[in-house]
Amino acid sequence: MFDLTGKNALVTGSSRGIGRGIALALAGQGANVATNCATNSDKCDLISAEIRKMGRESISFTADVSKKAEVARMFSEIKEKWGRLDILVNNAGVIDYASFDEITEEQWDRVLNINLKGQFLCAQEAVKLMRENKWGRIVNIASISSGGVGIGFKNISHYTASKGGVVALTENMAVELARDGINVNAVAPGAIESDMSSAVQQDPKLLEATLTQIPKGRIGKPEDIGAAAVFLASNEADYITGTVLYVDGGWLAG
Repeated sequence: MFDLTGKNALVTGSSRGIGRGIALALAGQGANVATNCATNSDKCDLISAEIRKMGRESISFTADVSKKAEVARMFSEIKEKWGRLDILVNNAGVIDYASFDEITEEQWDRVLNINLKGQFLCAQEAVKLMRENKWGRIVNIASISSGGVGIGFKNISHYTASKGGVVALTENMAVELARDGINVNAVAPGAIESDMSSAVQQDPKLLEATLTQIPKGRIGKPEDIGAAAVFLASNEADYITGTVLYVDGGWLAG
């Protein structure tokens, strides 16, 4: 089950954390994986090297997903090198902290441009390649902090707005693309070991307060999100589209 042998995947924002975990998980199930980062090409090259050691093909791209020209170039090179793309995981994202009334226009634009517009731009290009083969999997990374589920956090209104947009975008894409053989789903992580959660992990009191919200009693690992992405990218998930898979250790249920 969950065999991705022969599939070509792209994971955006895959130089570290959740993106790295997803890229390695896809490669572990047989996929060739292209990596992407906005600026630090050396880190992406290292992940691609790890993937090649696993016996898979890998290419790395430095591209800002919020810029249409850079996204188009990345997908053009994927088509040139591989001829097709089967799986896109829209993982690239940023967060910063500011109270609602102090969020600047620049902060708002940066977070929305990368977290939401970036997923839109990459998905548009991916669909062009996936339609050629009437098969595709798009996995958008959302968050439990996306509205509508009873979880709210202070000082990240712009981040939450972007992730709520990802959920809405996922649903509409799924409806429009199902007839093309393209499934579109979202994974919504809870607290996961990554740079974004470093403040929680480094503050004993904050970590303890967070863990009281999680029935599983631990912070998630990138591998937990990688496993979810593998499932949604597989043939076994063929009848699943337009859904949000919450990977949160039971936080919402609690």
